[in-house]
Amino acid sequence: MEIWFQDEARIGQKNGIVRQWARTGTRPRQPKDQRYGNAYIFGAICPAMGKGCGLIMPFADTDAMQAHLEAIAARVTHGACAVVLLDRAGWHTTRRLKLPPNIVPILLPARSPELNPVENVWQYLRQNWLSNRVY
Repeated sequence: MEIWFQDEARIGQKNGIVRQWARTGTRPRQPKDQRYGNAYIFGAICPAMGKGCGLIMPFADTDAMQAHLEAIAARVTHGACAVVLLDRAGWHTTRRLKLPPNIVPILLPARSPELNPVENVWQYLRQNWLSNRVY
């Protein structure tokens, strides 16, 4: 039995401005793009096994979630079953989603991001890698 945590994050042109170190008396430039454009990172981790899986998709919808579940299923140890903790996004709860045979979903309570450790991954990426950049 493997326990996986799954979530998705929207990234795009409207990046955030975050604090940055600079010499006293200077004002470092921080670029900000005014255009609109987004992509979605679908990510899942299994901390106990040290595994992860991620996809970058143009939309967050049922088709993207289906592709992500299939990618997770491919990384589960042969003969094992993965319990995947999900939030209650519409594309997680739709009946159109075809679950792979080695995946069992568990829906987290609504409005409880603190229960999903993948939220910390998104926060880290936004603060250290995705901020103050123009794509």
